[in-house]
Amino acid sequence: MPEASLFDIIEKDNYVEWVSDVSQDTRPRAKRPDIVLIVADDLGYSDLGCYGGELITPNLDALARRGVRLSQFYNTARCSPSRASLLTGKHPHQTGIGVLTRPDSPRGYSGDLSTEHHTVAEMLSAAGWRTWLSGKWHLSSDMREPQGSWPTQRGFDRFFGTIAGCSSYFDPQTLTRGDEPADDAVDPDFYYTDAISAEASQWIDDLADEGSDDPFFLYLAYTAPHWPLHAHPEDIAANSGAFDAGWDLLRERRLQRLIDEGILEPGTALTERDQSQPSWNEASAQSWELLRMEVYAAQVQAMDRGIGKVLDALRRSGRLDDAIIIFLSDNGAAAEELPIGKPETFQFKDRSLLAGTRDGRMLRLGNSTTIEPGPEDTYSSYGVPWANLSNTPFRRYKRWVHEGGIATPMIVHWTNGNLAAGSVVHAASQLVDILPTLLEAAAVDFGEFAPEGRSLLGVLRGETADDRTLYWEHIGNAAIRRGRWKLVREHPDAWELYDMIVDRTEMHDCAADHPQVVNELSQAWEQWADRVGVIRWEEMLAHYASAGRHPRDAEE
Repeated sequence: MPEASLFDIIEKDNYVEWVSDVSQDTRPRAKRPDIVLIVADDLGYSDLGCYGGELITPNLDALARRGVRLSQFYNTARCSPSRASLLTGKHPHQTGIGVLTRPDSPRGYSGDLSTEHHTVAEMLSAAGWRTWLSGKWHLSSDMREPQGSWPTQRGFDRFFGTIAGCSSYFDPQTLTRGDEPADDAVDPDFYYTDAISAEASQWIDDLADEGSDDPFFLYLAYTAPHWPLHAHPEDIAANSGAFDAGWDLLRERRLQRLIDEGILEPGTALTERDQSQPSWNEASAQSWELLRMEVYAAQVQAMDRGIGKVLDALRRSGRLDDAIIIFLSDNGAAAEELPIGKPETFQFKDRSLLAGTRDGRMLRLGNSTTIEPGPEDTYSSYGVPWANLSNTPFRRYKRWVHEGGIATPMIVHWTNGNLAAGSVVHAASQLVDILPTLLEAAAVDFGEFAPEGRSLLGVLRGETADDRTLYWEHIGNAAIRRGRWKLVREHPDAWELYDMIVDRTEMHDCAADHPQVVNELSQAWEQWADRVGVIRWEEMLAHYASAGRHPRDAEE
């Protein structure tokens, strides 16, 4: 496929869309780079077109082909921990967000973003950047009353979005502007993904209208495509037929496209279909299954279109060429089938499940063939088989630290940043590297800040990266990556060892063949866990039991 410019017509599965042209950025530019940090919620590794998927993502595809893609960038397997790590350059356990935002002090994590570590917004604000957040926060245990862990207290000049982790796209709970409740959802045409994009675009236009050369940092944090499956009917229709081949054949096709794109090595093996699921040919209710994936794809399409609007605002203001744009997902695809746990308990997850729709209808909850997802009065997810597709070619999902839980698409675009444009970077890196990368790119002094990671600016410019050690822990699932070796375990099972050069899809456990490597890496992981304050999952389980809580309830 020829390189796509942001002015080209992007053709994909008979779908055509125009996107902005970076080459038309001719107005005076800001002296310091603007930064746009975009996070998707529960997006799988291979969903985007530029990562082998069938989804309609022309704006992200164009950014990727004119920027840099990373093939081995990692998040931390869950939304809140990933966001905490992303914003602070620290591992989530150091920030108070070791599980999610449920307060478990004094025996567990606080559930609040710790004030001991500055956010990138605080650092950039002190250096003269305007700082904005449009979208999801999910880093505060108190979602109702403003407190020290809310966005405006953590360096953001402007905030529009939700304090809560997930909710209805038509009537999101905890919708907030600044520190005050926002009533935008009273508009019958309100759709949260569109609103996140529109607000951010308006802020960029406002800054241009001021005639200000101040640089800005925009944290654009979508909830898409996290459940519930809510989307515009026209977007759902645009994806009709895209997945008719079924999950088995589509997984094979995605893997081949990942190889063709240079993201994965030739010979990469495809993991088996999740064994809890039937083959596509044996699946019942295929039309309903297809609709689930079509709605999910529609949610991603709306996000991509919104990103295009933000790019248009950058172009209008003459700032696009000097803007550092980063895109990634907060964890792997979510295989969660709704409701999770008992329906009567799950209903407290979202106010709309109790209050109903804005026009008084009760929500229909669950993944039942009697419920066609998409409209406001439904509350469903796309489930295990499609999450298995989204994470092609890997196994496992969100919550695990096998590749399917932590591998994310990662795009970096910076026209005037001297990046190795059009390349794929294969160096392994993770979320703690983002903050030092942004500070170096912005020429902001680190001061006394000591990040856990290191800047990626050199490798993004084509320099060779040295081997390093990466670490993960989430709800007892643990991993360490050093060079070719990845040691990983699912709690409470034994360690598994994989050679990531020849077995990226983690299909051949070689722990028994290399006991010395297992011993060395497991000891290093234990030392890291003690240093960063990992609370062992057995301790957390004992804490939950003493409080009369089921651990799954405590996680959600």
